[in-house]
Amino acid sequence: MRPVRLMKVFVTRRIPPEGSAALARAADCEVEQWDSDEPIPSKDLERGVAGAHGLLCLLSDRIDKKLLDAAGANLKVISTMSVGVDHLALDEIKKRGIRVGYTPDVLTDATAELAVSLLLTTCRRLPEAIEEVKNGGWTSWKPLWMCGYGLTQSTVGIIGLGRIGQAIARCLKPFGVQRLLYTGRQPRPQEAEELQAEFVSTQQLAAESDFIVVACSLTPATRGLCNKDFFQQMKKTAVFVNISRGEVVDQDDLYQALASGQIAAAGLDVTTPEPLPTNHPLLTLKNCVILPHIGSATHRTRNTMSLLAANNLLAGLRGEPMPSELKL
Repeated sequence: MRPVRLMKVFVTRRIPPEGSAALARAADCEVEQWDSDEPIPSKDLERGVAGAHGLLCLLSDRIDKKLLDAAGANLKVISTMSVGVDHLALDEIKKRGIRVGYTPDVLTDATAELAVSLLLTTCRRLPEAIEEVKNGGWTSWKPLWMCGYGLTQSTVGIIGLGRIGQAIARCLKPFGVQRLLYTGRQPRPQEAEELQAEFVSTQQLAAESDFIVVACSLTPATRGLCNKDFFQQMKKTAVFVNISRGEVVDQDDLYQALASGQIAAAGLDVTTPEPLPTNHPLLTLKNCVILPHIGSATHRTRNTMSLLAANNLLAGLRGEPMPSELKL
């Protein structure tokens, strides 16, 4: 006899197979999924979540008061397949006593690898070089042609020395980085000692770094942190990389800094909005490399994220400790 399914779960997108399988095995849950790789329209999301006990969402799903009202009083658990939680109305969620699961740690290494890949791609001008090969611009070896900037004996500044920031620092060490600077809400002496990193002000980091990597969380304090004043303090030869959240950067100010030669180049894995419109001015610049938010995009990492998100959801529904619960 088929077991009675007591708890409704709504999943806002197709997720990797390990997470899907974990949900399918849950005999105490009735799982409904938006069966598409594309985002669910808001009206369909409101209909899908109505009466649900659990919601598994992605960072592109805005979970606000309106959606929580549509879900109703049954909703006990929200599990997001992301480490970032700026898409969740946390104050409203806390007020309703809803538990939240997220996926830290499991995407740290993949995101750090991508950050270093993007940094090297940008500073060594790889997209430009590839295009020159394709369009016939490669005519012979030239001493000054396609020169970029190298990491050896450089100063690297990291904004946000959390899990991902530390992993980026470790990845960069073998490249012969001479000096590592970091900034954030407060010094992290234990981590800094291991990485031989110096805690400095944002202004000093901007002024002294050859390469800057933004790896902080999006908060009211970091929103718009990298703006005209910030870019004016940077070296003209400096390279800027953002793998955190698009809203940390004022993109109009970044465009002006790049177009005017105020800074050398930028690499972005995150933008505002996402996806970035194809007619956006930043896409006209040769010295700006933009990726479609693929920091955690390895098969292993995405599978692990989906499994952790599923296990967080199921544990929360069953009143058990979640593997990774966000404490509200």
